Amino acid sequence: MVKALRSCLLLVVFSGMTACSLNKPVTGTGDRSAATTGTLAGLVSTDDGRTAVSGRKVTATDTATNAHFDSTTATDGGYTIRLPAGHYSIDVELRAGERLEKRPEPTDVGAGDLDSGRDFVITR
Repeated sequence: MVKALRSCLLLVVFSGMTACSLNKPVTGTGDRSAATTGTLAGLVSTDDGRTAVSGRKVTATDTATNAHFDSTTATDGGYTIRLPAGHYSIDVELRAGERLEKRPEPTDVGAGDLDSGRDFVITR
């Protein structure tokens, strides 16, 4: 019994470490009613979504307060932004000669929400 419990504990710890090292959100199972923030997450890529773009600044702007929340994409093109509940527009940093082929629509983020799939596709 103790051996099985230790194995389960190790699995949970390593899963959390792996998710954090990949810059991916880890969804919780706790009480969402106590949450005061939510999370936006997505990918930035090129070539119709086939090539990840790392090191790009992604900014979420609260449309009511104009408050800005930033993140930088990881090596897999993923980003997460923890922010207060609100309505947000999301932008990604573009370089010379680039334009957006796909951009996420503005979104409402509630306390405790994980709003994923907010992806960008850049063309050159």
